[in-house]
Amino acid sequence: MTEMTDNIDNSVQSAQHYNWEKIPREQLNSDIDRRIITGTNMMITHIYLKEGGVVPKHNHKNEQITYVLEGALKFLLGEDQQEKVIVGVGEVLVIPPHLPHSAVALEETLDVDIFNPPREDWLDGSDAYLRKRKPQ
Repeated sequence: MTEMTDNIDNSVQSAQHYNWEKIPREQLNSDIDRRIITGTNMMITHIYLKEGGVVPKHNHKNEQITYVLEGALKFLLGEDQQEKVIVGVGEVLVIPPHLPHSAVALEETLDVDIFNPPREDWLDGSDAYLRKRKPQ
């Protein structure tokens, strides 16, 4: 029997250690800031939303896990945005790939979003849906 390891990368990478407070906050618009840490196959972010801050309807190929640390988010799910889920402190919402969703902060909120694979649009700055200014 021959070994099938010729095409497998068995190299070991170094562990990376981060402190959230030392990662610069990126201001996306007047209501939303974020911090990002990216691994090889996953991304974890802190999202800071002011009360009333809106994440417009969008979808992506990435699986998303949202964990609220402070505040509360109201999610509208599906193409018709008819399914409503309120995620409060200590609660988690798992959003499958390609499911349309939007969110509004019901109060000042800090949430952790985890993505697999990492969000390319967030890394290259092409996430225009988040960078729009709220109408006055």
